[in-house]
Amino acid sequence: MPVKFGLLGSAAAQRGVAAAEEAAAGFRDCVDYVIEADALGYESMFMVEHHFTGYGQVSATLNLLTWIAAKTSKIRLGTAVTVLPWYNPALLAEQAATLDLLSGGRLDFGVGKGYRHNEFKGFCIPMEEAEERFNEALAVIRQAWTSNKRFSHHGKYWHFDDIVVEPPTAQKPHPPIWMGAGSAPSIRRVAELGFSLLLDQYASFEETAERIALFRQEVEKRGRVFDPMSVAVGRAFHIVSDQAEKDAMLAQRMKGIERTRSISQRPDGNNKASLMTFADTRQATEEAALFGTIDEITEKLERLRAMGAEYMMLNAVGMSRANLRGFAKHVAPAFTRGAPQPAERAKVLTGVK
Repeated sequence: MPVKFGLLGSAAAQRGVAAAEEAAAGFRDCVDYVIEADALGYESMFMVEHHFTGYGQVSATLNLLTWIAAKTSKIRLGTAVTVLPWYNPALLAEQAATLDLLSGGRLDFGVGKGYRHNEFKGFCIPMEEAEERFNEALAVIRQAWTSNKRFSHHGKYWHFDDIVVEPPTAQKPHPPIWMGAGSAPSIRRVAELGFSLLLDQYASFEETAERIALFRQEVEKRGRVFDPMSVAVGRAFHIVSDQAEKDAMLAQRMKGIERTRSISQRPDGNNKASLMTFADTRQATEEAALFGTIDEITEKLERLRAMGAEYMMLNAVGMSRANLRGFAKHVAPAFTRGAPQPAERAKVLTGVK
């Protein structure tokens, strides 16, 4: 089966600059990046969402994706992830439905419980309430998208009387729901709900393989046919020209990981989210990321495909256009046409045009 390649990424807006145009430069660069990815045939763009970082990560993901939808035609637009415990579910259902309708049914609605302590603290929501809030919000959103009649909801956290959510979604019964998960109980829950699975970009290949195998087992246990495209695996990637460039990219990657870990950790140091349990050594970082020559990246992708990963979300460092084009031209064809033939693989590995 051919492998699908989507993208995983973020955008940043600078603070403390004089001109609004300069502040928006990171957002505009992201938009242009996705426009080119659409033209190159990438399957999707899953946009992350974060709050209160101090370094400008995109926060209003649905807004940005709606802007991108107006400038693209084929690429699917995903959230990775919308953290449901923070949102009024009726308002969120309306906003997401608007994007799905205007994009012609291209929304992939990725959801999660959240894992960063600083975000829960900023919203004044106890992390201990995350699962209950997630479950209640999800129930409201699904009902809102599938009910053509008015309904009421009175739960622990949310109350709605005699509402009908507008507009309708383009996709029926609703946009595909993807759920970020890493622990065994969470993966079983994704299978139970009938959703697709988003796997993070930090876990080792072996952990990723175990998670895919567990998800497949849980899906089939429930009498459904497992679709490999119902699992999207995130990976950072960067095509390098030499070892010095690779070393520099790995050092930059490790600094970013440490920054994320620092703002995500609880004061008691007891954040048990799967995204906080990966090894952060140089060796582990190099093993997990697709940093290397065309040859090295191709070999890693072959390993991942053998482990069951057939839908990859690539997080290009710095949203490099050169990497976006280079991957589409020199790496992807060997996988998107199915199993590579020896002659084709030889061309890819040597970078022959």
